[in-house]
Amino acid sequence: MTVFFIGAGPGAADLITVRGRDLLARCGVCLYPGSLTPPDLLAHCPADARRIDTADLSLEQIVGELVAADRAGHDVARLCSGDPSIYSAVAEQMRRLDAAGVAYQVVPGVPAFAAAAAELGRELTVPTVGQSLVITRVQARSTAMPPDETLATFAASGTTLAVHLAITRIEQVVGELLPHYGADCPVAVVHRASQPQQQILRGTLSDIAAQVRDAGIDRAAVIFVGRVLAAGNFPDSYLYSAARDRSGASAPERS
Repeated sequence: MTVFFIGAGPGAADLITVRGRDLLARCGVCLYPGSLTPPDLLAHCPADARRIDTADLSLEQIVGELVAADRAGHDVARLCSGDPSIYSAVAEQMRRLDAAGVAYQVVPGVPAFAAAAAELGRELTVPTVGQSLVITRVQARSTAMPPDETLATFAASGTTLAVHLAITRIEQVVGELLPHYGADCPVAVVHRASQPQQQILRGTLSDIAAQVRDAGIDRAAVIFVGRVLAAGNFPDSYLYSAARDRSGASAPERS
């Protein structure tokens, strides 16, 4: 028996991977985050599957359900919003399953920042403008950030930021980034990317906080900061350049 940590994607039911959907359809038990899982996604579960909303469960209760289902001979689908590799709390669940001798696998999903960038219609790595992306969050009602992982530290390089779990601290985010990016730096906020309630705000560090407050957005949003959001006059990538030597079939692709 296996526990499958399945990335359910950013919200739209059809953004789960084919592998994730097929595993969901065969598991006798499904644990899911209630407020973040669309009903259409749960429709892929077997008709007689046990469905458990984890919204009000503690970590120990969740792990208890996983272990009990495994001991009862069931494969288990543990749905995680977005992708399990970031901000999913699967690390502590896997640590406890290791101790309990329960086998598990991780199935990737579409992360929220990728879905948000798609809704913006922007590539986040633009030639000569930005070739790096920092995915981070800020301290709120959550686990403390490592002391060296601050917005100011990341902003010092001028790289593009994707800030999660920070929309209620938008003024703090703006205040810490202004000295590094400038008031005219483009910013975008995507609330509930890919979902029916989706909202998109575009502005700069000078006005985005007011836009967020006026829109009443207080959860489930990604904040992007960086010049790539408004880049227009940039050179074409070398990847498809007519000047590129394509004589070697095994030559590595470079951008």
